[in-house]
Amino acid sequence: MISLEVARLSTEIPQSPSQPGMAERAIDAATDVSRTVGEVAGGLHAAVDRLTSAIEEARRPGRPLATVAAITREAPLASLFVAFLFGVAVARRR
Repeated sequence: MISLEVARLSTEIPQSPSQPGMAERAIDAATDVSRTVGEVAGGLHAAVDRLTSAIEEARRPGRPLATVAAITREAPLASLFVAFLFGVAVARRR
């Protein structure tokens, strides 16, 4: 008796198990972006808190911002003129 062996062909596409699929890579990228955005947001929040506390400290009576605010209330046009001249001086330096 003669035995015939029929070769079976697989229709599956071989995939390498070591490389992630497109969906897994997209999820990993989204996770990395989310972490980065979270870190940036945390850094900005800390910077805003420091700036707010510095401004509050400078607005206390006798401090620079309190003095500038008082002068501006007394002579608003003169203060506007000084601010304009300061802006022109800064713009011409660049």
